[in-house]
Amino acid sequence: MRWPAAILLVLIALLQYPLWFGKGGWLRVWEYEDQLRAQRDVNQGLEKRNAGLDAEVRDLKSGYEAIEERARYELGLVKPAEVFVQVPQKAQ
Repeated sequence: MRWPAAILLVLIALLQYPLWFGKGGWLRVWEYEDQLRAQRDVNQGLEKRNAGLDAEVRDLKSGYEAIEERARYELGLVKPAEVFVQVPQKAQ
């Protein structure tokens, strides 16, 4: 009675091996799910960044306020009738 039980146990183990460790086994499925979750997190961050850039492009296309603001802060431009005053900050 021991031999048939041992043979059945070996057969069950041989049938289970591909399920757990084979090419499409559970271990690889779990690994792929982790990779997919990480990629979705990256994609979500990139979608937020793209939405911000899209809003900025729409602002620049629609009006002069965004263009003027960018020219003032990034390029240091002033209007002809304005006086530019720079206040130095003390080093701490």
